[in-house]
Amino acid sequence: MQTPNAANHYTVTAQDLPLSCPMPGMSLWNSHPRVYLPVEKTGWAKCGYCGAEYTLAGGAADQGAAPAAHR
Repeated sequence: MQTPNAANHYTVTAQDLPLSCPMPGMSLWNSHPRVYLPVEKTGWAKCGYCGAEYTLAGGAADQGAAPAAHR
């Protein structure tokens, strides 16, 4: 299991969709309510609760379309 908020960036794959934060494999003892993040649209998403950032492997962000603040 991954500990939530231990890292602030995660790379996910199509198998992780629909993407939720915290992800199912994370322990939930110190986490927040589950929220679904639309990573499919841009290839990148940020959780409003904990600030974790997610990049979709093979998605738009991998092809240079990440938000300007993250290039």
